[in-house]
Amino acid sequence: MASLKSKILIGLMRKRHWVKGQWKKPVMENSLEAVLAFRAECEKGAERFGKIPEGIEVKPEVIDTIISEWLIPEDAVPHKLLFYVHGGGYVSGSCNDHRSIVSKVTKATALKTLLFEYGLAPENPFPAALNDTVTIYQEVLKKGYRPENIIMMGESAGGGLCLASLLAIRDQNIPLPKAAVVISPWTDLSCSGESYRTKNKVSLAPLNSWTVFSGFYAAGNDLTDPYISPLFGELKGLPPLFINAGNADELFDDSRRFYEKAKQAEVDFTFHEGEDMIHCYPLLAPLFPEATKAMNEITGFIKHHLEQ
Repeated sequence: MASLKSKILIGLMRKRHWVKGQWKKPVMENSLEAVLAFRAECEKGAERFGKIPEGIEVKPEVIDTIISEWLIPEDAVPHKLLFYVHGGGYVSGSCNDHRSIVSKVTKATALKTLLFEYGLAPENPFPAALNDTVTIYQEVLKKGYRPENIIMMGESAGGGLCLASLLAIRDQNIPLPKAAVVISPWTDLSCSGESYRTKNKVSLAPLNSWTVFSGFYAAGNDLTDPYISPLFGELKGLPPLFINAGNADELFDDSRRFYEKAKQAEVDFTFHEGEDMIHCYPLLAPLFPEATKAMNEITGFIKHHLEQ
C-alpha cells in the first residue's frame, strides 16, 4: 500500500492544472506551437526547482558539436562514469532542466556524470537523438573511459533512447557499457500497450501527449523500428539492465513488456514495479518513502556493477 505522504503529493501533482484554473486534465494539441510551449514550460520548471546538491562541480563542454556538461562530485570515484540520457518525450529536455535531478544520482553514487543535449524533434527528428547518443558514447571511449567502467542511465524517453542506443552500439560492434538503468522508459512509440488506455486518467502526462510526441519524433518512419521503439528489437546480448516503473503510469506496459521479452532473450534483468506510483517517481526522492527506496535500489545496482 502506498504511503500517506506519497498519496498526498501524487494527488497534488495530478491536480496541478487546477492552479491554472483548468478543471479538466489538459489535452496536448498536435501542433508545433503546443510542443514548443511544453518545452518552454519544462525549462521554466527547472528555474524554480533547479538547485543542485552541495559539493558538485558543473563543467560545460562541447563534445563533437553537442552541448554537454560534466557533473563532478568532490568525492568522485576515479575513472568511472555515469552516462546519462535525459527524458522529455524527444521534444524537450536539456542540461539545464535535468541538472538538478541527475545530480541526485551523481551525489548518491559519487560518480562523475556526463549529461548532454541530443537533437530534439520536431527540428531534429529520428535518427538525430540516436546518432547523437552513440556519437557521444564513442567520444567518451576516446577520452579513455573503459566500457566496463561506464553505467548508462536514462528516464522516460531518455530511458527508451538509452535502450535503443544499446541496440545500436551492439549492432555496430562498439563495446557495450557495463550495465544500464532506465526509469519508466518509453520503449513503444506505437503506444500499443494497454496501460496507455487504462492509466490515462491517473497519469501525470496531458492527454494525447505520447502520440503527439511520437509523431514528431518518428516523422513518418516505422514506429516499430527497434531504433525508435526498442521493445520490438532483438534483445540478446544486452548488458545487465535495471528497470523501475510505476504502475499508475501510461508507460507502465512499455517496461513490463520489455522486461518479459528481455528475460526470454536471457538478459540479466532486474525489474521493480512501483505499486500506485507515477511516472519516474524515483527522481522525486526524498519527498516520500517509495521514491527514496527506489532511488536507493537504483544507486545500489550502479555501485554493485561498478564494484564500488
